[in-house]
Amino acid sequence: MEFEELREVVENIELVDGHAHNIVSLDSSFPFIQSFSEATGPALSYAPYSLSFKRNLKNIAELYGCDSSLQAVEEYRRAAGLQSICSICFEAANISAVLIDDGLKLDKKHGLDWHKSLVPFVGRILRIERLAEEILDQASPDGSIWTLDVFIETFLKQLRSAANKIVGLKSIAAYRSGLEINPHVTKKDAEEGLAEDLCSGKPVHITNKSLIDYIFVSSLEVAQFLDLPLQIHTGFGDKDLDLRLSNPLHLRAILEDKRFSKCRFVLLHASYPFSKEASYLASVYQQVYLDFGLAIPKLSVQGMISSIKELLELAPTKKVMFSTDAYASPETYFLGAKRAREVVFSVLRDTCIDGDLLVGEAIEVAKDIFALNAAQFYKINLGVKDFASKDDMHQIYLKKSDASESDVSLIRVIWVDASGQHRCRVVPVKRFNDIVTKYGVGLTFACMGMTSAVDGPADGTNLSGTGEIRLMPDLSTRWRIPWQKQEEMIMADMHLKPGEPWEYCPREALRKVSRLLKEEFNLVLNAGFEIEFYLLKSVLREGKEEWVPIDFTPYCSTAAYDAVSPVFQEVLADLHSLNISVEQLHAEAGKGQFEIALGHTVATKAADNLIFTREVVRAVARKHGLLATFVPKFALDDIGSGSHVHLSLWQNGENVFMASDSSSKHGMSSVGEKFMAGVLHHLSSILAFTAPVPNSYDRIQPNTWSGAYQCWGKENREAPLRTACPPGVKDGVVSNFELKSFDGCANPHLGLAAIIASGIDGLRRLCLPQPIDANPASLDGKLQRLPTSLSESVQALEKDDILRDMIGEKLLIAIKGIRKAEINYYSLNKDAYKQLIHRY
Repeated sequence: MEFEELREVVENIELVDGHAHNIVSLDSSFPFIQSFSEATGPALSYAPYSLSFKRNLKNIAELYGCDSSLQAVEEYRRAAGLQSICSICFEAANISAVLIDDGLKLDKKHGLDWHKSLVPFVGRILRIERLAEEILDQASPDGSIWTLDVFIETFLKQLRSAANKIVGLKSIAAYRSGLEINPHVTKKDAEEGLAEDLCSGKPVHITNKSLIDYIFVSSLEVAQFLDLPLQIHTGFGDKDLDLRLSNPLHLRAILEDKRFSKCRFVLLHASYPFSKEASYLASVYQQVYLDFGLAIPKLSVQGMISSIKELLELAPTKKVMFSTDAYASPETYFLGAKRAREVVFSVLRDTCIDGDLLVGEAIEVAKDIFALNAAQFYKINLGVKDFASKDDMHQIYLKKSDASESDVSLIRVIWVDASGQHRCRVVPVKRFNDIVTKYGVGLTFACMGMTSAVDGPADGTNLSGTGEIRLMPDLSTRWRIPWQKQEEMIMADMHLKPGEPWEYCPREALRKVSRLLKEEFNLVLNAGFEIEFYLLKSVLREGKEEWVPIDFTPYCSTAAYDAVSPVFQEVLADLHSLNISVEQLHAEAGKGQFEIALGHTVATKAADNLIFTREVVRAVARKHGLLATFVPKFALDDIGSGSHVHLSLWQNGENVFMASDSSSKHGMSSVGEKFMAGVLHHLSSILAFTAPVPNSYDRIQPNTWSGAYQCWGKENREAPLRTACPPGVKDGVVSNFELKSFDGCANPHLGLAAIIASGIDGLRRLCLPQPIDANPASLDGKLQRLPTSLSESVQALEKDDILRDMIGEKLLIAIKGIRKAEINYYSLNKDAYKQLIHRY
């Protein structure tokens, strides 16, 4: 009997994930190991000895191409960054829609909108107990103690108002008081239960059975009226759950209640170990449906197969639905999808061998379980014309690559050269998928020797038009271009040949020092950029085009922001679609100058984010008839623009730059102090990377908040290095330090590479001097002035053996050659800096 057609459908169908949870930031306190087990606390230490742990870890290691150990996988995750691992996991999972219960408390979890960059459709499942607790944590409308009437009125009002924003409700009553819900619980008992739970203080944690039953029944009334399904946790979970009370047979009183005969219930997690009981309920109650997430992939292989077979023993196949029950990490989505495909194929193949199904029938069952049942049940519009039409079925299990080729025509392969300029080659999507992903794009050696003024290799770089490299696309950075929907963009690495990094590759330079920081000190650098730029408009003066600021308003002007609000609305939407977080934005002190502050992430990802953000800002400005420029000193008589970078050190998901308590003298850990000492010590050399054109030094002047002296300070904006204590950080400690001497002409990968190399030297041997609390300019003569020209910073770099050894001599020779060519060109062409607005 041939099963290739069945296997093809199971392996290629785009999944509808009917139940999952939020992904968290890599710096969340949630331990990655807990993605593999329902155990918590001391019991979690035994998780690595379970069959499912060993299997799932091996699958993830194979996906990432790393060693099959928890440490190796965790190191890969931190080095690659969240967006990269999400791209890899979701590409492998091939999920078209995911329904997220966002009521699970997770540290630093991403909101639902964040997940929309990962799958075409994201729906919300509202957890009723969490909503109830959020309401009770607030003051009652009249300021008095909550009564049951006021609480239920508020609760039901919020449920109804959320109806058009959700696809279903969920209850975790099994975790609180069990599934033996009393459909006739009295108001008096519920009132007493509310008072009892409120007495336990805030945050409120609802545990009283009468109150839980009352909330459950009240929610059912709304669910039935609004035709919303109710997901119910059944079967196993963490140790907070009494497994004896999570048997779905306890729901019989609710299922028999005629008031709720039209409600639709989903029994989650295959009700394991009560899978047979769940199958029975789905067979005899028309309103009961089944979902098998969590059982897959948390059980052994035979356990998963057994559980799915038990569900199908009695339950109609039209009532069985797939989900991952993924939470916290993107790997859980991948594992849930991978194992579900394997297990369902195995089970359906056996049904054919046993004679229960024909192969064609098994194929239809696979489509139902993986996509169609959930799409119909939750009323998800996936763009399929007719779910029941076999001719249209292929539309929901096309491979993603096929789907993307249908509406994307071109892909921009982007690199940033040593002078900080963004460049790209544009490739038709078919050639990209067939050739470029494997063999790259050819590029001359000369491209890493070009200056900001001349598109040719500078003397002294040892680079010429002889020799060719390969631009190898980093598939984890592939994004649909928000302002040009029929195109995509992707960052590229530079290889001599596929698989062999070139010594001159900026992205590889950053990876190399990041690996050294990790291997030697078990540290990861996080970075977040504040990007300043001018918005210019074109005017004609005496028949010549000139670019002038769009306004003349002051710092943080409301009028300035209001005038360009449509631009920023579009910029923010585009950045959101690229999964780049924005913390705030405002008008800056220069005429027509603005700033966008990006969220922090691992350094390699932060550098990519800065490049994509520059692309977004310039493109959106161009759409609005404006020119956005990141040039350091657009007007010599106005404020300069920087790309200030905030830096912190992380270890095992925790910020270890900041002190563990307020007893630290400067609010930093000893590790943080030594790292910053290295950056301060090498700052003059670092400027050759972060302030790479002569115009950069017109910006770095005293009394301009750009950091002109070699010093550091606590919240001292005149110091080039400033320790920061943003809102949310407890008093007495600092969470990061800011480097102000970084501008928009810098290649961010090279700049961060120089910073990390310097920090490593500090960790090895240096101590931090005392902070400067005054304006450094008032101490002129007592403090060393930072380089006042690019010539001085290059001289410092030439003497810096540490940076040469860590970053690489060949790359440094090229950088110094480029910088010297810049010095020579702009010294001979005094007004040439005015053309930089078209390059940066």
